[in-house]
Amino acid sequence: MESLIAAVREQDEAARFLAWPGDFDLDRGDHVEEVHLVSGAALEGFAGDGAGGTYFFCGEGGEERPILYADSEGGAALIAVGLPELLRLLLVAPWWRDCQAFTDEESRELAAEYLEDMPDLVARRDRAAAALGLDLPAQADVLVRLREVAVRMGENFVLIFTPEGHPYEPLIRN
Repeated sequence: MESLIAAVREQDEAARFLAWPGDFDLDRGDHVEEVHLVSGAALEGFAGDGAGGTYFFCGEGGEERPILYADSEGGAALIAVGLPELLRLLLVAPWWRDCQAFTDEESRELAAEYLEDMPDLVARRDRAAAALGLDLPAQADVLVRLREVAVRMGENFVLIFTPEGHPYEPLIRN
């Protein structure tokens, strides 16, 4: 199977959607601060966003590894298990960082705001997903899974600001 990272780089439609509104850029894998996982597992920054946040693969392996997102303000959360799950999140709910309660209703309100600014968002999203060979789950399912990963599995993926030894604040709380 081809690497999804390679597929994103090769598929212009998908790369453009992931860049915006997904705010996901494969050319921004360096985090602004020195960090490590409390467990000592490896961290590999592989993408970032426009506000200085970084997506990290955790542990050893390939694109199936857990993915932690750290913002530039000292917050972090495990948000996906594997790159396919992350890309589905970014395609279905690119506004996930703006969610506070992670409810379907809140996400629908944010979706309406995005659709007001980008009336072709759904068509662009569907073309990007097709280009990557990804089936898209329902928005509610994506948010339930995000919360499940962050809360249930996230306790094993605590990010530490290395110079001071302080943990990042959880972006998603129970």
